[in-house]
Order: sequence, then structure tokens, then C-alpha cells
Amino acid sequence: MSVQRTVFFVSDGTGITAETLGGTLLTQFEGVDFAKTTLPFINTPEKARVTVDYINHLAATASARPIVFSTTVNEEVRAILRGAQVQFLDLFDTYVPPIEAELGLKSSHAQGRAHGMADADRYHARIDAMNYAMEHDDGQSTRALGRADVILIAPSRCGKTPTTLYLALQHAIFATNFPITEDDLEHLRLPKALEGFESKLFGLSSDPERLSQVRSERRPGSKYASLAQCGYELRQVEQLYRRRNVPFVNSANMSIEEIAATVIQEKGLRR
Repeated sequence: MSVQRTVFFVSDGTGITAETLGGTLLTQFEGVDFAKTTLPFINTPEKARVTVDYINHLAATASARPIVFSTTVNEEVRAILRGAQVQFLDLFDTYVPPIEAELGLKSSHAQGRAHGMADADRYHARIDAMNYAMEHDDGQSTRALGRADVILIAPSRCGKTPTTLYLALQHAIFATNFPITEDDLEHLRLPKALEGFESKLFGLSSDPERLSQVRSERRPGSKYASLAQCGYELRQVEQLYRRRNVPFVNSANMSIEEIAATVIQEKGLRR
């Protein structure tokens, strides 16, 4: 039976930084069922006091005190939050002072820098990359393929679309994807639209059992989802990748973040 603990990610911005850093730390502890709640935009003393009241109310009925990961920068807000009946972990307190000492500078204590509009050029680059990814998803458009930083190819349901969108939104990488069809597999050839873009290609594969499971969620009992069909397509596509010197990865047991990081590393892309 797993132990249950309540965890809050508190931030004066979106909460993404607190979720990412705090959540990563929590992955190192097995046998604990973490009930996670994100409380974003806690950027005034009034909001901080309401937050403390809410957390303390839950703490009063919990078997163990909650854990709070905070990335707030306003000193008054932080002082109020520290008064909660919790294990309070201020992530900025941990890392900012050593960086200040190393740089010989005081931090700006500006709110919302990590996931806000402070870097307008970076933000608009991500939006442009997202629009490009959506227009070109699954080979829907061949317009401006030369603008792509990477072109993902794979049989259906190997993770092309979510990886493409993640690369765009998270890293502002212009990514598109094309399906490798049964006709392509039978003749061990690349889609005709990709001729001349071989250097941009990166392939995805999977395990037959995993691919069959994913496809069965869409078309249960179909040939498309059968183990035999999935096994055939994956054998053929890996043979195609090797024949055309396309780097590829088996995505069966990888998260979208891991697939994207592998693509970036293998293709030498800049995040």
C-alpha cells in the first residue's frame, strides 16, 4: 500500500517551473502517491493569505503535512507563504543566492520571466513554429518544406504528431511529419514529396505490441491494429530507415520529452 502525500506547486506565474522542478524531484521517491495541485498567479499578499488559509485547511485533515514547492519572487508574498503548516521548499532560495554570488549581481526578482512575454522574440518564434507544425501535420501540406528544421517520418501512431508539436511549442523548432504508408513500405521507398529533404529526416519506430495497443484504441479489431500488421510495418520501416540512412529511435517506451530530446541531439538542432 502506497503512502499518500499532498503536494502544492505555488507560483506567481504559470506554475510550470515549480511543476517541472518539483515534479522532477518527486520522481525519485517510489511508493508514495503524490496528490499534486498547482496554484498559479499567487502574486499579491492577499492571494498569498488566501492560499495559506486553503492549504492549512487541507493540512488539518491530512495524515501528514503537505509539501509546497514555491517559485514566487516577491518577498512579502514569500514571507506569508512560509507561514503555512507545510514543508515549504523555496526553489528560488535554493539556487538564486549562489548564482548572485558567482555573477556578482543581484537578481531582478521579476515575476513571470520563465513562461511569460518578457522575451517577445522567443515567444513569437514558438508561435510561428507551432503554426508551421499544425499546417504540415501528417503530410497535409508540402508548402515551404525547406523551412523545416526536421521532418519526422513513421508509420501511423508512432508518436509523430505530439513530438512535432512539442518541438515547436517548447523549443521553437520548425518540425513537420509525414506518414510512411503501406505502399511506401511495400516498395521500401520514401514519400515522393520528401525527395531532396533526406538530410532533414528522422524516423520513429515502436514495438509491435505497443503499436497494436495504441491502434486498437482507435480501431479495435481491425487489420490496421492487428499484431501481425503492426509487426510487418515496423520491420519494413526499420529496413527502409537503414537503407536510406535515416536515423531513428524506438519510441515505444519513451515520453514525448525523451523523443524530442533525442531528435534534437541526433540532428544537432538548437533548442
